[in-house]
Amino acid sequence: MEADGGGAAAPEEAEESTKNPALEWTKSLVIAVALFFFLRTFLVQTYVITSGSMERTLLVGDMLVVNRAAIGSRIPGTSVRIPGYSKPRRGDVLVFDPHHEVDMKLVKRLVGLPGDTLEMRNRALFLNSVALDEPYLNEARGQNDRTSDMAWQQEYLVADVNRETYTPSRHDWGPIVVPDGYYFMLGDNRDRSLDSRYWGLLEAWRLEGRAVFKYFSYNKDSYRPFPAIREIRWGRIGREIG
Repeated sequence: MEADGGGAAAPEEAEESTKNPALEWTKSLVIAVALFFFLRTFLVQTYVITSGSMERTLLVGDMLVVNRAAIGSRIPGTSVRIPGYSKPRRGDVLVFDPHHEVDMKLVKRLVGLPGDTLEMRNRALFLNSVALDEPYLNEARGQNDRTSDMAWQQEYLVADVNRETYTPSRHDWGPIVVPDGYYFMLGDNRDRSLDSRYWGLLEAWRLEGRAVFKYFSYNKDSYRPFPAIREIRWGRIGREIG
């Protein structure tokens, strides 16, 4: 009986010895790459802030972790979305794929949900005729109001607005109604943000994810050598985004 038991192990040992190490490493690498792309596509992703449109909430050089699973993620190359465990909320800071820029992702704050009536009067944002409290705004006022090309708004103006005399500007426009399936996005730094005021409403399927926290930050505009090492903003690392 002992001899039979010892002989039974021999084929397994032979099989182990004939395994190809290169093939095993290749399999492991393929699995790792597939897992990486799955995580980035459907669960989490990272982004770097390159403009000042969301100051002071987000600064140039902030690096973000974005939760793609929260509101559902889009299948690459399509407008089909995998449902998330929550819905976009007013006030969320969201990353999205804008319709007016190819191969670019933007980050703005969601201020208008389907069915909302929005307008701006002398810089103040009104939701359903009530002025919003916006503690996240950058109050620096570097630019004066000016009339802008916002012709897209004509289609969504409330009924009692005279469309022939309607002349919207950066800080005075509306009221408009957000239709089903669309969102209205604004930057927190209103004087330096190219947002829904100019390029229009955002289709729901274009949302990429909810910005959750900053995992790293440094002064990217610094003239000092190696700013990613010498100009780290320690106080911003790990901070939630709200």
